Amino acid sequence: MPNHLSGETSPYLLQHVENPVDWYPWGDEALTLARTGNKPILLSIGYSACHWCHVMAHESFEDAEVATAMNQHFINIKVDREERPDLDQIYQTALHMLTQRHGGWPLTLFLTPDQKPFFGGTYFPKAPRHGLPGFLDLLPRVAEAYYARGEEIERQSASLLRSFANMLPSASLATPAFSEQPLDQALTELEDRFDSVNGGFGDVPKFLHPTELEFCVRRYFATGNAETLHMVVHTLKKMAEGGIYDQLGGGFCRYSTDQHWSIPHFEKMLYDNGPLLRLYTDAWLATEDPLFKRVVEETAEWVMREMQPSVSASTDMRGGGGYYSTLDADSEEEEGKFYVWDRAQIAQILPPEEYAVVAPYYGLLRTPNFEQKHWNLEITQPLAEAAVAIGIQHEEAQQKLASARRKLFIERELRVHPGRDEKILTSWNGLMIKGMARAGRVFERGDWVQSAALAVDFIRSTLWKNNRLLATCKDGKAHLNAYLDDYAFLLDGLLELMQAEFRQVDLDFAVALADVLLEQFEDKQAGGFFFTSHDHERLIHRPKPGLDNATPSGNGVAAYALQRLGHLLGEFRYLQAAERALGLFYPTLSRYASACCSLLVTLEQSLAPPQIVILRGQAPALTEWKKALGCGSPYTLVFAVPLELLGLPPGLNKPAARDNTVNAWVCQGVKCLPEISDLQELLRVCEIQGKIGSSIING
Repeated sequence: MPNHLSGETSPYLLQHVENPVDWYPWGDEALTLARTGNKPILLSIGYSACHWCHVMAHESFEDAEVATAMNQHFINIKVDREERPDLDQIYQTALHMLTQRHGGWPLTLFLTPDQKPFFGGTYFPKAPRHGLPGFLDLLPRVAEAYYARGEEIERQSASLLRSFANMLPSASLATPAFSEQPLDQALTELEDRFDSVNGGFGDVPKFLHPTELEFCVRRYFATGNAETLHMVVHTLKKMAEGGIYDQLGGGFCRYSTDQHWSIPHFEKMLYDNGPLLRLYTDAWLATEDPLFKRVVEETAEWVMREMQPSVSASTDMRGGGGYYSTLDADSEEEEGKFYVWDRAQIAQILPPEEYAVVAPYYGLLRTPNFEQKHWNLEITQPLAEAAVAIGIQHEEAQQKLASARRKLFIERELRVHPGRDEKILTSWNGLMIKGMARAGRVFERGDWVQSAALAVDFIRSTLWKNNRLLATCKDGKAHLNAYLDDYAFLLDGLLELMQAEFRQVDLDFAVALADVLLEQFEDKQAGGFFFTSHDHERLIHRPKPGLDNATPSGNGVAAYALQRLGHLLGEFRYLQAAERALGLFYPTLSRYASACCSLLVTLEQSLAPPQIVILRGQAPALTEWKKALGCGSPYTLVFAVPLELLGLPPGLNKPAARDNTVNAWVCQGVKCLPEISDLQELLRVCEIQGKIGSSIING
């Protein structure tokens, strides 16, 4: 008999629909049953691409004996952390409070009927193993503790709720004086944590940290500091050459299990690859390293090939142009099976002259690097060295490598692919829209820009209802109130897309999103933005996140995007809301600077408002001027607004040139220079203005 998950859209929840566990989705039915029956809740949070979630499901949730114990003692609730990041934030934090250990997935928490956690962990094996208690033994003991130790649990719950309340940043009586001190402090902290050998920050497991690296890129463009650029370039090279990058198909996995970026946890997440597209693009602007361009091209191709329905298929409403969420770590119930190789298999596929290049280049001459029997491809020898070793020219080695990669990719495509979670998440789409639009603009790839525009159009048509966003959509069914990240990331993505291709409908959408941010998420008294809207379901805590995590802080991105939109439109409501958020979190910036890089970018932009260039004219002259300006600095925004657009806000509604060519307006914040009708004069002014902006940032 199926449980209560059959009506859900989440692929993760549907993976558990045939479990003997009597699962419920989070909602009134399950919560009411727990209250009326005075029965504790077993809350299990995971996601469809999670390897250890699969392991616990196979060991315990598919086991009749375990399911009997779960059904006897608990109301069992299954949650997709990607659909319900509000619940995941709260209960990951609660687990840390209860155990002083970091959380993860699967998250396994036991709650009172009023949703307060009293015991938990992450993965539990069915029987005791590796120092972990057995889940089957644990279940009756936890249930017994709930009934026998009620007063102690109540005291613990009261303390936990006080701790939650104390986590919210408190507004200071006086507005702090902003300075560049937190910017310098963050760089110092990142330099201290930088792995000078392998790149990246911190120890194993090594995560990608795109927010911190993007902050470093911006500081390089502002200051010209070579050491800051080195941290970025060294890290991006090591990642691109490592096994964390799919050497055949493009795209990055979620993290590396070793310090060398060799062996990843093989799941691929949309939320990593969107920011990395932008990061590698900006690193290419700083260095023109062909490796970075190749990574952008291959990752963008992977996104369009595997994470977005084709234009011809978009009419079936499965994705409709939106980006899918994740690719699983497993295929055929084995982690990494789709990606790893046997050396003999590669030697059989490739002709000897191509194998002679591939073997040293991808590390096949070394011992196996995956489970001591397979090879996960990584670049272990520069191609130029491999060419010299086998006595061929570098250009010939490049041709043979390209031919070999094509053959291996075609062969790999015949394998059973990892599962794909095809739900469309608004927030993660916002991150990818920004990445694809930025890469498309810099590399002049209209197909990438079109990909981003298709995703925006899908969100506007399917996930924007009654002037409010919804968080998720699967097979045309959209639901769940959107969160701060949905509005902030999408607004930020729209501002990037409008620079690649200006569409008035996108500007109107951006203004609508900004207005909802102020109306439904802003704390008017203290400043900043709550993670959930004012009319959201009441939970045991309402976070106001400022620290970056695997994705940027919603407060940081919201304030940054509102600042940019406020300067573009001359809308002081947006600027003031961003300033209030920055003021609220400024003490946090001063204490934990490198943990708040998205808020630091907002601070940087507050100290030196962005240079905005508005072009009005007719094609092809408009395109020519826009191309001449280029995309050299993240501090300059360029909007090429066609003359035929009418009803624009005053900041964009500039008059046409007398000869119907192009006019340009250059603004720093809300201060604008007189119109410019000569392209060379515009280029000279933009260079001067850019230097002025950098000097302001650096005191």
